[in-house]
Amino acid sequence: MYKFDKIDVKIVNLLLEDGRMSASEMSRRVGNTSERLIRYRIDRMLNAGVIQIGAVVNPEVLGFSIRADIWLEVDADQVLEVAKKLAQYDSVTYVACGIGQNDVSIQLVAKDTAEIYYFVTEVVRKLQGVRKTTTSIVPIVLKDVYQWRIPPGLAETDSTDQ
Repeated sequence: MYKFDKIDVKIVNLLLEDGRMSASEMSRRVGNTSERLIRYRIDRMLNAGVIQIGAVVNPEVLGFSIRADIWLEVDADQVLEVAKKLAQYDSVTYVACGIGQNDVSIQLVAKDTAEIYYFVTEVVRKLQGVRKTTTSIVPIVLKDVYQWRIPPGLAETDSTDQ
């Protein structure tokens, strides 16, 4: 497990605020750190696979104002195959396999509810192995995965890299 300290947490939170923030700005905002240390910490977290830096697209701005969560019950021997097929669709923004009542969950973006209905009835339900679907329109998202923060309790109290 990667070991975070308070400086790493501050750096990650600043990158979540603005992924293009310069090391010099981060150094000023973190305090008592050099640009060089900030760059080193970012590189270390990138190389360890702890963080990724990239663009986040807002589907609503592009006209995809309807979001739906769809849960699927799938034949046991088809779960991964169904999930992989659904992951190939442009309108699918999230795909996961689960354990429990639902075997696969996906999130879908669309321009209107008719697109959601078509996708569920003509694509999802016609995939081999899909037994049942449950769809829920998502009118409000308060927190998305890219907004997740590192829990403060994960940070070690002192830094060994300063």
